[in-house]
Amino acid sequence: MLQALATPRPAPEAQARSKPDDVVLQFDALSVHLGGRDILTPTSLSIRRGEFVCVIGPSGCGKTTLLRAAAGFVKPSSGVVRRHGRPVTGPCREVAFVFQDYGRALLPWRTVAGNISLALEAAGVERSQRPARIEQVLKTVNLLEHAEKFPGQLSGGMQQRVQIARCLAQDPEVIMMDEPFGALDAMTRERLQDELAQLVRERGLTVMFVTHDLEEAIYLGDTVLALRARPGADRPSLARSIEVAIPRPRHQLATREHHEFLRLRRELYAYLDHGQA
Repeated sequence: MLQALATPRPAPEAQARSKPDDVVLQFDALSVHLGGRDILTPTSLSIRRGEFVCVIGPSGCGKTTLLRAAAGFVKPSSGVVRRHGRPVTGPCREVAFVFQDYGRALLPWRTVAGNISLALEAAGVERSQRPARIEQVLKTVNLLEHAEKFPGQLSGGMQQRVQIARCLAQDPEVIMMDEPFGALDAMTRERLQDELAQLVRERGLTVMFVTHDLEEAIYLGDTVLALRARPGADRPSLARSIEVAIPRPRHQLATREHHEFLRLRRELYAYLDHGQA
């Protein structure tokens, strides 16, 4: 299973999250227009340190674009994204991105250790220090014994763990995850959900997580953001922001039977099914 790295950041439960300086990401009237159409219309929200935010909505509503703008991969057409009060102008080491297609995210000619080394090379970590860092993150995702294997020799779940390990090697503050478990079988998906939730809680990471799965969003999230299918000048992309008041740690069976889980599932399903998003 995924394990916490050494020197974790403070757990979100220990933080006074209402303080202004706890805001990690601030979206101020963010808009993105591509190919003559509105991808995102003025979107304003804030994400606090240690918060796990899930983003849902129909295909094409701008979920991935929202993540990419927050990570500095997409330039806003108007508005701004700020991290700790400073405008995001491009990618940085403090923000890691986990892609949906782990097969393409990993270099097939590099071993597991070699793929993780990419993050350290990009960060300018001295060659002599890399083996210890690689060993540390491989222990975290329980893949140390597979360090010399190539991605093609691993299962889908293990490949996704390698991608997560590569992100952790950056020692990020924020992790963006674009449907990271969407291509995995149900059992592997549930296992990685629990392992990710534990890792995030113990490390105090801030997460933005895109998913099409309403149950996954409720199970993992502190907050669920629902985006509209057809945003416009008078229809902001962000339709709803819903707090998930379900105790942690969560359990795959007990939590999904919790009355609040069932209530939120019905509410979100009805909302999206009726086309209001």
